[in-house]
Amino acid sequence: MTQGRPLLNRRLAEFGTTIFAEMSALAVRTGSINLGQGFPDTDGPEEIREAAVRALRAGHGNQYPPGPGIPELRTAIADHQQRRYGLAYDPDSEVLVTAGATEAIAAALLALVEPGDEVIALEPYYDSYAACIAMAGGTRVPVTLHPDADSGTYRLDLDELRAAVTSRTRLILLNTPHNPTGTVLTREELAAIAALACERDLLVVTDEVYEHLVFEGTHLPVAGFPGMRERTVTIGSAGKTFSFTGWKVGWVTAAPELVAAVRSAKQFLTYVSAGPFQYAVAEALRLPDSYFDGLRADLRAKRDLLSAGLTEAGFEVYRPAGTYFVTTDIRPLGGETDGFAFCRALPERCGVVAIPNAVFYDHQEAGRSKVRFAFCKREDVLREAVARLKGL
Repeated sequence: MTQGRPLLNRRLAEFGTTIFAEMSALAVRTGSINLGQGFPDTDGPEEIREAAVRALRAGHGNQYPPGPGIPELRTAIADHQQRRYGLAYDPDSEVLVTAGATEAIAAALLALVEPGDEVIALEPYYDSYAACIAMAGGTRVPVTLHPDADSGTYRLDLDELRAAVTSRTRLILLNTPHNPTGTVLTREELAAIAALACERDLLVVTDEVYEHLVFEGTHLPVAGFPGMRERTVTIGSAGKTFSFTGWKVGWVTAAPELVAAVRSAKQFLTYVSAGPFQYAVAEALRLPDSYFDGLRADLRAKRDLLSAGLTEAGFEVYRPAGTYFVTTDIRPLGGETDGFAFCRALPERCGVVAIPNAVFYDHQEAGRSKVRFAFCKREDVLREAVARLKGL
């Protein structure tokens, strides 16, 4: 304590060590299989790794790259958006490269939110959303995705979303495909969100890092809906798509005024990052469709393997339509209701680590008995985890 005040800024007082750090440390300490944090246990395409090596050896990106990102990557991002979704962006004024999607989220919120502004986020939400809203001085307004036992999925209540909008609402923070529930918002849901944003003159920041990991349905960028291009900041990332999460290469696509605003905040965070890796990601974005199809098929099979194993072990399983993750309810195991206690005991009980979903909620009771497992691991690792979990 100094001057009678805590050292940590009061806006961040509710945020300590992340649950991912805690559970990953527990996995190391106990020698458990880590199905908690969402990173693959194998590298992405060899030709993309070699592209990074070539860039390093050629001296490309070893010094500060341009602040907005190297032209090759910005062009590749714009081409990707056009080819995949028919969205045209100027690589010079409408694309910004960031230190992963996490920095893109932080820079967007710091740039666009002022103290007192309300930010609507779909809960359960990725944990950095809450921290970034707090750092910007905004007020978090959660709208809860609800599990549907009949369909085995989570769904958005559009009436709840509309009711959450007030005169102080500045923006809606979307995530589709959604971490941790695996929900992929439908065309009808996105159209309703777009109409609401236009009607109430709201900005939308949309985290679409799992865009290529959709197993059921179709990924539709909200920026493609009527009236949305000029009010939407779209965030993408190479980490999840190419299995190089440590490279931390993300990006923003948006109208020039929005990119300029986000860049104003971003330049005082990392300034620039990942110079040689930017050249490699530019090549990765031009991989043929067969790569993206193969990635999706591989992860769909792993989703099915883990989901079936969890069901057999006694969990209630909510089948994800996308992402790396499957959410479960532990109550059918008998006497289990506290996800935190369950996850902290699980490594000693059967040598597996998972994440309690309650950390992703403001309304923690809604996620109290829910636990998330990651399936972005080798098939043999998932089979061993399933065998261990059956011991429950």
